Amino acid sequence: MPRACVLLVLDGLGDRSQAVLGGQTPLQAADTPHLDAVAAAGANGLYHAARLGQALPSENAHFAMFGATPEEFPGRGYLEALGLGLAPGPGEVCLLAHFCNAVAEAGCLRLWRDRPEPPDGAAAAALFAAVAAYSFEGVDLRLHRDKGLFGVLTMTGDVSPEVTDTNPMVDGLFLPEPEPMAGAGRAAARTARALKAYLLYARRVLGDHPVNAARQRAGLTPINALVTQRAGMARPMPSFGERFGLHPASIAAGTLFAGIAKGLGFDLLPARDTADPGADLAERLRLAGRAVADYDFIHVHTKAPDEAAHTKDPLAKKAVIEALDAAIGRAAGPLLADPDVLFAVTADHSTPSSGPLIHGGEPVPLCFHGPGQRVDTVKRFDEVAAAAGCLGLVRGVELPYLVINGLERARLAGIRDTPAPPASYPGPVSPFRLEEP
Repeated sequence: MPRACVLLVLDGLGDRSQAVLGGQTPLQAADTPHLDAVAAAGANGLYHAARLGQALPSENAHFAMFGATPEEFPGRGYLEALGLGLAPGPGEVCLLAHFCNAVAEAGCLRLWRDRPEPPDGAAAAALFAAVAAYSFEGVDLRLHRDKGLFGVLTMTGDVSPEVTDTNPMVDGLFLPEPEPMAGAGRAAARTARALKAYLLYARRVLGDHPVNAARQRAGLTPINALVTQRAGMARPMPSFGERFGLHPASIAAGTLFAGIAKGLGFDLLPARDTADPGADLAERLRLAGRAVADYDFIHVHTKAPDEAAHTKDPLAKKAVIEALDAAIGRAAGPLLADPDVLFAVTADHSTPSSGPLIHGGEPVPLCFHGPGQRVDTVKRFDEVAAAAGCLGLVRGVELPYLVINGLERARLAGIRDTPAPPASYPGPVSPFRLEEP
């Protein structure tokens, strides 16, 4: 019986048919003998973290993969704040923020370069320092740097996360006005006003900043605006361990995944991203092999397929997939051979490697490999072959329940061995005492 699950998430793996690949997806076109061997020995299906056709970012998809409901999602801004080591207080709003280039047109601002040529570290730090603090109508705003030109903006006071984004995310579009979301109250209106005042202040300061004077002399794009998106705030939610009765760890890189781990009560086993995603994944799989002695759910993550897809080059994504498959061949063997391990592999969402979409709404392949798993007739790990598998279409929070079932710890519905039963069995039982009540 498997005792621990290793869930390998190949971020953004799914794709669409690409003409340059003869009508295949990059995953279909890639040479993936090791992923195919896992599929041939396991139970296959498709997975979507929400509704078919709905395009999800990684944070929403991972929350569903870890069993949380959409109503519990605190917003990416809050998660990134956690990942930065901040401790947002109750009622504190957190937003993603980054510097960009925008041009004035007809009394509005048009995004010209969402990602200008990056400055050196000292210049970036100077830009953050120049607009680090601001106050408006009793709202205090603080800008915290992450890396490069990216950071987190926190807002304290009588504030609300129910405000619109100001980042259109596509060069050439107008920046949206900060507005309260439909049906939001006075706190949201105040938050939108304070946010707009701060962004206008930042534009004035950046326009005269010495860093931009130097960039203009060097023929570089001025970094003259700040944009925000994905506001969030702490929300009550059970940890993954409380919900499922498993001791979880995450092996991942990046601020977002550090925040997800902290928000859901995972132990974070930090990973490093280098220029060699195959070597990075191999090291993460080896670390997972060592960690199965201490954890019964281990999330292993690589962002490489998603990043390759965002270059809008299907051939580049195909090459990355092949490098990751080779890494699985080098490092996953002990996990696949261990009868104590349930090995699962999937993606959080699809990322089209051509066209205008940021993420796609198609489902992604899913495979469970380990003792007791039904072995179906699927021989390849890709978006089309997986559709013939015995798992069918798995959605949302069904994924962690399949994990518990594969670990043979599924709780029979209605069994109450503890006041707050987790999804797994047995729960943290209080032993019956031989004493009178």
